[in-house]
Amino acid sequence: MSASAAPAIASSLQELVAGYLRVLANERGASPHTLRAYQRELEGFAAWASKQVGEPDSGLSVDRIEHTHIRAYLGTLYERGLSKASAARALAAIRSWFRWLALGGHIEQNAARLVATPKLPRHLPRVPSIEQMNRVVDSVRDDAASWPARDRAILEMLYGCGIRNAELTGLNLEDIHWANEAVLVRGKGQRNSATFRWATRRAGLARLYGGASGAAGRCRRENAAGTAALFVNLQLRGLGKAAQARLTTRSVGRIVKRIAILRGLSSDVHPHTLRHAFGTHLLEEGADLRSIQELLGHERLSTTQRYTQLTTAQLNASLRPDASAGKVSYSA
Repeated sequence: MSASAAPAIASSLQELVAGYLRVLANERGASPHTLRAYQRELEGFAAWASKQVGEPDSGLSVDRIEHTHIRAYLGTLYERGLSKASAARALAAIRSWFRWLALGGHIEQNAARLVATPKLPRHLPRVPSIEQMNRVVDSVRDDAASWPARDRAILEMLYGCGIRNAELTGLNLEDIHWANEAVLVRGKGQRNSATFRWATRRAGLARLYGGASGAAGRCRRENAAGTAALFVNLQLRGLGKAAQARLTTRSVGRIVKRIAILRGLSSDVHPHTLRHAFGTHLLEEGADLRSIQELLGHERLSTTQRYTQLTTAQLNASLRPDASAGKVSYSA
């Protein structure tokens, strides 16, 4: 939100928002995407509060903001046509900010704690079956991909390792430990985890980079050019434009969707669908939740428990009444 387009934010609020964003970036290792989202939400709220609650001449002190003001702000979001999910994201950012304000002694009472989160409908993502995923990964050819070797490796990493889109695009060649068949993944909050689950998908990277020796040589060349990105843009590969060579998360989304649609999957498939498929299929094959939690890098087990709902929902969908026999049969 630009300063010219929004109401002026009182200097004290602006400084506090900026201070919290610095903490997110420097101490908590928040991703650029998270920082942009929090900046948008907090500056939007601070601008509204400054205009609605603050004095015309003296601005607004943060300790004057009460829970009723936060609720009123959420009401304005609904009036603008935003969904409950969008309002919940805004409230999450405001709560996090107020928690930091309270810990830092900027406010005596955390007003945001008194605001209830909007009740959201629980939508379980549709997950392709193991057979569908294997068929898609094994059929990446010129008709579905502009760079088949790269695009198959992308699918293999997303589904075979269950990593996030941002983690995938952030990978460097030096993160691939060929001897140990491991990948160093930089997760949320800069949490590092060495993933040893890609051995069966090694062929995709080997085809793309010519095995360990080919990858090492390419890594040296790319470092000399200023980048060591594992996945690079098709148009810019080999052109030495280091700052632009790394593949973006948006591009990965387009690659995954195109291949999925051409191979008969739903049009709502996206990179995170493959992560859901990874966790769901592990659970279906007998892995325990704690192991899946570790592999997916979930901070809370409750997040991983969502996959139990996925597998139960799929089981219920596969059970259909047999009208002729009056029994329930299993449809594979």
